[in-house]
Amino acid sequence: MAEEYVKAHAMIKGVSEQPRKASLVASLVRQRTVADAVVILDHTQKGAAKAVKKAILSAEANLMQKYRVQPGSTIINRLSVSAGTRMRRAIPASRGRALPYEIIRSNIFVEVIGLGKAAKSEAKVEKADEGKEKEGK
Repeated sequence: MAEEYVKAHAMIKGVSEQPRKASLVASLVRQRTVADAVVILDHTQKGAAKAVKKAILSAEANLMQKYRVQPGSTIINRLSVSAGTRMRRAIPASRGRALPYEIIRSNIFVEVIGLGKAAKSEAKVEKADEGKEKEGK
């Protein structure tokens, strides 16, 4: 079986950062290798860098677990930050009023690709097919 690009993804919901601020951090590491992205995020002084790094490492771990991937071949294919849930709150003000505000959370989606083979090899599939043919005879 020839090696081909395989995909895996991870999603972190409810990150307590504004989506606009988190997308600035995400734009730093789009279309880079995972190793480069981790180094960049380690040296980025933004609050969202920790959450983006966690999502990237989780997606890479999913890829390593599901497929046999060469360690240096993982690349960030897709990295998107979207608005999550909004919590509505109010601050008490003078004269019995209330000033409303919202806490907006973010959802971070990461898809990584790597050069590897599927965990279920074709040899196992062929053996299963041969077993079925023998039963039919």
